Amino acid sequence: MKKKYFNLTKTDITLWGISAALIIVSFFIFGKDGYLTLTASLIGITSLIFNAKGNPIGPLLSVVFSVMYGIISYTFSYYGEMATYLGMTAPMSVFSLISWLKNPFDGSCAEVKVKRISKRECVFMVLLTAAVTVSFYFVLSALNTANLVPSVISVATSFLAVYLTFRRSPYFAAAYAANDIVLIIMWAMAATTDISYVSVIICFVTFLANDIYGLVSWLKMQQRQEKSVSCKKSTVAV
Repeated sequence: MKKKYFNLTKTDITLWGISAALIIVSFFIFGKDGYLTLTASLIGITSLIFNAKGNPIGPLLSVVFSVMYGIISYTFSYYGEMATYLGMTAPMSVFSLISWLKNPFDGSCAEVKVKRISKRECVFMVLLTAAVTVSFYFVLSALNTANLVPSVISVATSFLAVYLTFRRSPYFAAAYAANDIVLIIMWAMAATTDISYVSVIICFVTFLANDIYGLVSWLKMQQRQEKSVSCKKSTVAV
C-alpha cells in the first residue's frame, strides 16, 4: 500500500526534514503573527517533494498552498501574487492533478507519465505566457501593486510553471525555480520594512533547493521511463 501511493526515498524524506526544520526555526525567530505562514510553508514544501517524484499528491497539496499563499500575499499588498496564486496557480493545480491522475506510468498511482512537448507547443506556450503577462501588468498596475516589476515577472514564471506542470514536462521544476528566485527578491524587499517576512524568504530558499532537486529527479525519471518503454517495445518485437 505504501509503495503504491507513497514513493518517497530516504533522500526525499531527509531533504523534506531539513527543509521543514529550517522553515520552523526561521518562523519562530522572525515570525510574529499567526501560524498561517508556517502552515502554508510546510504544506508547500511537502507538495514539492511529492512533485519531485511525479506523485499526484503534489498537485493536490499545491491547491491548498496556493490559497494560503494568496491570503499571505494580500497582507502585504502583493496583489500580483494574490491574483496569480488564487486565479491561476490554484485552478491550474486542479487541472494538473486531473492530468496526472489520468496519465499514470505503467499503472502506478504514485508516478505520472513524463511527457515531451513539441517545438510547436513551446512556441505556443511562450506566446500565451506573453499574453497573460501583459494582461496582468495592466491589472496589477491599476491595483497599485507593491514592487510591480518583480510581481509581473513572477506572473510570467508562475504561468510557465503551472502550464508545464499540467503538460507533465520535467521543466516545470526549472520554471518554479526561476519563480522562487523572483519571490526571494520580492520578499527581501518586503523584509526591509517588516523583518517578520524573513521567514517567508527562507521558505522560498528551501523551495528553490527542492525545485532544483525536482528538476534533476524528473530528468532521471524521464530517462528511466523512456528506457523502460523502449525495452518493452523491443521485447514485443522479438
